[in-house]
Amino acid sequence: MAIGRRTVIVAQSNEWRQWGLKEKIGQLFMCGFPGTEPDEGILSLIRDYGIGGVVYFRRNLKDAAQVAALSERLQQAAGTPLFLSIDQEGGMVVRLEEGVTVMPGAMAQGAADDEKLTFESAKLAAAELRSIGVNMNFAPCLDVNNNPRNPVIGVRSFGEDPAQVARLGTAAVEGFQQGGMVAVAKHFPGHGDTASDSHYELPVVPHDKERLDRVELVPFRKAIERGVDAIMTAHVVFPAFEPDGVPATLSPRILTGLLREKLGFKGVIVTDCMEMNAISETIGVARGAVQAIKAGADIVLVSHRLDRQRAALEAVLEAVHAGEIPESRIDDAVARIMALKEKRGLFAGNGKAPDSAAAAEVARKLSEKAVTLVKGRSELPLPANEPVTVIWTEARAGTEVIEVIAQEWTLGAALSAEGYAVNEVRVGTQPTKEEADSVLASVDGKSGTVVFVSYNAGFSPEQSGLIREISARHGGRFILAAGRTPYDLLENPGVPVYICAYENKPAMMTALAGVLSGRVTATARLPITVGDYPRGS
Repeated sequence: MAIGRRTVIVAQSNEWRQWGLKEKIGQLFMCGFPGTEPDEGILSLIRDYGIGGVVYFRRNLKDAAQVAALSERLQQAAGTPLFLSIDQEGGMVVRLEEGVTVMPGAMAQGAADDEKLTFESAKLAAAELRSIGVNMNFAPCLDVNNNPRNPVIGVRSFGEDPAQVARLGTAAVEGFQQGGMVAVAKHFPGHGDTASDSHYELPVVPHDKERLDRVELVPFRKAIERGVDAIMTAHVVFPAFEPDGVPATLSPRILTGLLREKLGFKGVIVTDCMEMNAISETIGVARGAVQAIKAGADIVLVSHRLDRQRAALEAVLEAVHAGEIPESRIDDAVARIMALKEKRGLFAGNGKAPDSAAAAEVARKLSEKAVTLVKGRSELPLPANEPVTVIWTEARAGTEVIEVIAQEWTLGAALSAEGYAVNEVRVGTQPTKEEADSVLASVDGKSGTVVFVSYNAGFSPEQSGLIREISARHGGRFILAAGRTPYDLLENPGVPVYICAYENKPAMMTALAGVLSGRVTATARLPITVGDYPRGS
């Protein structure tokens, strides 16, 4: 780290009003880059524009040691400490797994419903990330997931009850922040009741103000009361708040009128990525950046393309010169950004990593408390001498919210460690005819147990069809274990045993194997309603 240079900046950190306009505008931007080393593009944005932050994706990260070195290189290139941000929500949405503890995701924590463990998991995860230079986490999700067909939030939410989402969400916020991390609650004013994904199109939440105040806004109001550092906006239209059809990210009525003035939020407002289709394919990234800042956003996130990042920076600079954006609006944003950087110790360097064994123990406890046995309790535990066939469903095509990850510790591996004789068959999330035929041949008319670990089966007719075929034709015990969305039962209501794991990560698969073997007692309750099974059952 360039200690001498950083010392000068610390002395000047309260004198940013002496900066030029271009340098001040730079602080309002957070940008991403390709590769695991800083390329000339991101270095030029730091050098020429003085951008205020960099966002990490899985494409940038290998393991903890590499991330620490990468973070140091980026900070050395900057005159003012950078926000180095990440989506490390836990569970199915994490960017880094090697060398850090992957905590269970929000809906698993909703099933466990233990505020103390949620707080501890966030605090430990934050401290681990802070020790390798990451200082801002785009988490937790405070979206209330009350739409089973939501393709983008789902298990990223703590559940469908606003009070529970508020309670666990604020525990996570406080844990992250006590661990030294900037917590960014998202996606304001709520992305939980959409049936479309803003990565690809512009969703609409049509409810009236009374309903939004009673459901969607409850967790955000609570987080604001408890001092959340930052809030991320949603690229979603809320006609009740914004009758002109403008998405929340670009709406002065929502960002300034609702969030700032009505709810009293004094922290930093961060946009979701402006390259998502809801913005890039409508108003466009550059013009969207101008509108977002006019609306009240403090940080504009442009995650991918250098040409769009430069165009957005130049568009905002031009808008200020033209008088469209008052320079006072830029000053307000920079003041909040710099105050938050000081508050979270960015001028003081990284923190110390916590005990990794303690973090792993919290992940184990949460996972074991999260596994939810919805139906078929009398069928468990599995007999010790009974062969088990595991059908493992894996993502083979990535999306913005589904990452392709080679996973060795599957349910089959976890059951083998419990002492079972296991045959594991892997299929894609949309099984081909050849895969389906192979699976059916391995289980057709045979005894023993078949455990199908589903992965968003409700969005895959091929996967749901295969589940129904196995259930009808297998001669022994059949168990459906939801490895991501808990709503898979809706497409397969006749399965005799249904278990929700909410994620297929190694810690959760170990916990699920423990429930199947009887080593772990399933005590969790559904945090959402699944067909005939209400929340709390």
